[in-house]
Order: sequence, then structure tokens, then C-alpha cells
Amino acid sequence: MMSELVLTDARIVTPQAVVTGTVVVQGGVIAAIDAGRAAAGEGLDGDYLIPGLVELHTDNMERHFAPRPGVRWPSVSAAMAHDAQIAAAGITTVFDAIALGSTQDHDMRITSLAEMLGGTRTARDNGMLRSDHLLHLRCEVSYPQMPDMLADMIGDPRVRLVSIMDHTPDQRQFVNPDKYREYYKGKYGFSETELDTYLDMARARGARHSADNRRAVTTICQQHGVPMASHDDATPDHVAEALADGMVVAEFPTTVEAARLSRAGGMKVVMGGPNLIRGGSHSGNVSAGMLAELGLLDIVSSDYVPTSLVESAFKLAQDVPGIDLPKAMAAVSQTAAEAVGLSDRGAIEVGRRGDLVRVRLVDGQPVVRTVWRDGTRVA
Repeated sequence: MMSELVLTDARIVTPQAVVTGTVVVQGGVIAAIDAGRAAAGEGLDGDYLIPGLVELHTDNMERHFAPRPGVRWPSVSAAMAHDAQIAAAGITTVFDAIALGSTQDHDMRITSLAEMLGGTRTARDNGMLRSDHLLHLRCEVSYPQMPDMLADMIGDPRVRLVSIMDHTPDQRQFVNPDKYREYYKGKYGFSETELDTYLDMARARGARHSADNRRAVTTICQQHGVPMASHDDATPDHVAEALADGMVVAEFPTTVEAARLSRAGGMKVVMGGPNLIRGGSHSGNVSAGMLAELGLLDIVSSDYVPTSLVESAFKLAQDVPGIDLPKAMAAVSQTAAEAVGLSDRGAIEVGRRGDLVRVRLVDGQPVVRTVWRDGTRVA
């Protein structure tokens, strides 16, 4: 017998409008969307019913594997803790962002990579995860061994997005050099002398490896049909290079100019939810709010705060003229999904997956109350 879920008395956020009515899910797929209240089913008391959120880039998993400096948590337990936080935030499809390479040889991202991937694989294979976990491989082009790491992993069916990063000093993320020094002194505990030594090493490594490694990444991804994203583009040259390489997503452009050129070239512009909620970038770059007001924001990523995704959607609809709730919700669901070829989810439409989230506004604060994935309650 086919399973059925009926949710009624809901403010349903469809791609076109917010309508009060009923959603029917059969066999994990949305079968009907009707106006009015059904006699049977679960009443939502007028709460919002939104599509399950789609997260393209989150670093949240890494902090569960390394909750304190020098501490490594058991991998399956860490994967489950990460997943529980993701699901509770209303995210039903998550691209766990895994760094391939680093500017530091002994970075946890390198030393614990196999353990992290193994933990999530074990948890998934044993039905221990609530959300659908895919992989976003973040390729640090200055890291010498990165192309070999990518070649080893690209055949994993979970890999659905690859981004190219260059954290070489004086490049991309930190337009302001003082912000760069402040960030890395805080992250690694460097003294001024240690920081200068690190910067010299990182610049030399970038000069030696970045260009060749970038070409290697694009070749591997094109051969395997995996979508690519640029990262922290700042200049017209950065954007032109991304477009020439066939990238479809522009992650966190650092200037208005880069965002505008990315959009003009057909890339979807992604900005961070924390940037939007806080009102600015921690790196001192362009704000997500400014890009939204200029009509240059397509997708929001929770980055390092999972709850920022649902909060960003409601904030955009409230604060930015010309962005209504359906359009804002698409930025955290449908547009993200379709940018990487996932046309089966991300919207409350007949035929799409029954990934749904019940949200109540309490004094303007979105509160996730219930989450369904494929029509089954998971949070």
C-alpha cells in the first residue's frame, strides 16, 4: 500500500504564491496541492509549509569531527550530530563541503579526510541520517596533491559539485590585507613573525601550483560531468576565467563587479546566510544584502550556521523590496537545487519530492517545527 501524508490548514509557499490549503504526498512524491482545508490529515494551524531547504555549501560537518583544537570525535557519531543539526534547520538536501587540500600541511581537513568521509558513508548506508547528504568537493589549487585527491574521489556518486578555491595571500577572499592578517592570526594563533613566514610559504606554493592545478580540476570535472563553482571571485579576470572553464555557480563573489559579471555570464550567484543575517561579510567584502537589493543574489548558503538558511529567506522577503516570500524561498531551495541538476526537489509542486518543512513565525523569528523528507517525518 502506498504511503500517504496529508498536511492541511497550511500557508503553502509555492514558486508562484503563498496559498492557504492542503498538500498531499503519496509514495514520497507530492501528488496534489489544493486550496481549502481537508477533512482528514494533519492540521498545521496556519503555519507556513515551505519546501525542504537545499544547502550547497556548509562547513558544519567539520566542526563536529573537531569540536575543539586537538580533539577528534568518533566519525559516525560526528556525522549523526551534524545531520541532526542540519535536519532541525529544515535542510533536507545538504552538500557537505569537504576541502581537498589546505594552505596548512597539517590541517585537520587533510589529516581527517578519510575518517570524515568514512563516517558519513557508514551512517548513510545504515539508515542513520535524516537528510539527503551529497558532497561538494572544495579544491584548494595551491595544494600540491589536490588533483590526485580529486581524481580518487570524483567517481563517488555522492559528489555532485566541485568548487575551485585559491586562498593564496593577496588573492580573492580578503580584498583588505589587514583582514587577512587578522583572520589567520586568530585561526592559527600565529605571532606576527610566524604569520610572515606562513605568508611567504603560501605565496610561493600558490605561484608554483595554482595555475596547473586549476586546469587539472576543470579537466577532471568536465570528463565526469560534475558541475563546478568558482569561489571568492573579485575581478573581471577572475570571472572571465570561471566562465571560460564552464562554471555554473559563483560562490561568494567579493565585489559587486564580480557578482554582476557572473550573473551576466549565466552563473548563479551564491552568498552566505551569516553575511545576510549579520549585515556584512566577516572578511570585509561586499554584503549579501547589498547584492540582494541590486538584484544580484540567486542562492543563499548557510555556510557555517545551518539555521541562517531559513532565517535568510524570511529576512529577504521582509527587508528587500521586490523580493516576495516565494522568490526568497527559491533562493534556499529551488534555485539551489536546479543549479546543480537536481530538478526532482526544491519546490512545492506536483511531481517533486515530498521534502517539506513546517515553519511558524514567533515575534518575527522563523521556528522550524516539523520536517518531512520524501513524505516521512525526520525532525
